[in-house]
Amino acid sequence: MITDDARIVDPGSCQLESWVKRNQSGHEVWALPGCNVTGNLELTAGGAKVNNGEGSASTTLVQAKTLFRPISSNGWGAGLTVGTVEYLPLARRSRDLYAYIPLSFSFADDAFVLHLNTGWLREAGRGTHRLTWGLGTELALSQRSWLIAEAFGQDQGRPFFQAGWRQWLVPDRVQLDATYGDRGGGGTGEKWFSLGVRFLSPKLF
Repeated sequence: MITDDARIVDPGSCQLESWVKRNQSGHEVWALPGCNVTGNLELTAGGAKVNNGEGSASTTLVQAKTLFRPISSNGWGAGLTVGTVEYLPLARRSRDLYAYIPLSFSFADDAFVLHLNTGWLREAGRGTHRLTWGLGTELALSQRSWLIAEAFGQDQGRPFFQAGWRQWLVPDRVQLDATYGDRGGGGTGEKWFSLGVRFLSPKLF
């Protein structure tokens, strides 16, 4: 999901988030490894290969995330994420900067969790600054199965929506996501399907 939560991996532990996103014009393959290096600082560095039917390109991402208040059962949490994304298309390269505040609220003993993001994006290629937002939800169907949904976008343009299924294959270690998304008022070319997997390690350092 694009909307982030007020959680980080356990101190001294790492994770790998990877997914494939496919739409009518092509596909993206992402891999984002990250580790909690200090107890309250999660560092992520990874990227993607993108093929849009006209050629291939790559994207790299470097991100740091910390929490002001970890989310608790029937409580709330907040944090700060800052990062940079560099695009390497065939013709030129550009680097965007971003920052956002993730807020998360737990209800009914974590059976329903609401996530809110508000942030800022600097698009280097256009020299513009934009406000960003996200609203995401997690609804537990069982200890291992969740329904997930979100809406996200910027202060200009139409928002995006996606919804799907989250399943813990191995509790607290291996997670599988499948989502279907579209853009509000968009044509068929903006629909997509994604399939992702997340691996969480025990404490490593």
